[in-house]
Amino acid sequence: MAAHFKLEIATPERELVHENVTAAQVPGEQGYMGILPGHAPLLSELGIGPLTYTLMNGNKHTVGVYGGFLEVYPGGARVLASEADHPNEIDAARAEAALKRANERLLNPRPGVDIARALNAARRAKARLKLSGYGGIAPPGE
Repeated sequence: MAAHFKLEIATPERELVHENVTAAQVPGEQGYMGILPGHAPLLSELGIGPLTYTLMNGNKHTVGVYGGFLEVYPGGARVLASEADHPNEIDAARAEAALKRANERLLNPRPGVDIARALNAARRAKARLKLSGYGGIAPPGE
């Protein structure tokens, strides 16, 4: 059995990761999935949160993913994310403002407000704040 597999993480705009890895923890819509070399083929919907992976030298890295799909195939795993970013790319102030807007829409809904969309916006903003190492006041619900 192989000791590694190819991990690809991409959005419609760019490729974030193309590495040989020994393990990955991927947020699925129904919970986290651990992927190791030799994993059975799989197709799953992505959730929102940190995707962590371990390089062959043992170094661990994290990428935030916010919806999309995961495909595990012989010798590799492909993450096609709707949105994704490295933690150092996250603008915490922008994420905090997005969380505030989403919470306002949820707490005081107006006619025509899509509650599911506001909930997903809040989940994405909370995940970005957590990934960025946000040092301010904890977001509501944390």
